[in-house]
Amino acid sequence: MARSVTVIPARQTTTGESETNQMPQLQRMAAYCRVSTDNEEQLLSYENQVRYYTEYINNSPLYTMAGIYADEGISATNTKKRENFNRMIKDCREGKIDMIITKSISRFARNTLDCLNFVRELKELGVGVIFENINTDTLRCPKTAGFCGV
Repeated sequence: MARSVTVIPARQTTTGESETNQMPQLQRMAAYCRVSTDNEEQLLSYENQVRYYTEYINNSPLYTMAGIYADEGISATNTKKRENFNRMIKDCREGKIDMIITKSISRFARNTLDCLNFVRELKELGVGVIFENINTDTLRCPKTAGFCGV
């Protein structure tokens, strides 16, 4: 008895279709660095933050560089004077950034209400914020977990 074989030709993918063997698209990651005073010790911390995040993003297989946004010698109690922070938020609103990494919540904002409002807005835009010191990614943690539940 002869076997019947059906040949299924390969189909070409059209623009917008994803293939299962394609590399995942890299997320566009930005870093936010800030120090609040102009003293020498803080400036060294600022330079170290910029260098660290530049290397971190450029060496990651998951991310592509979306920019380093840094405010030097600026207090975080108010976001109005933080030019690069505001530029970063604008770039998020324009869809240029998928993820932000920063050293700590206090680097991002000292004002709790500002912090929560920005994290919520970014989350609605699909932009996550990674706070390294508490190992938190606002897009990937359960809603019931402390800060992530914003």
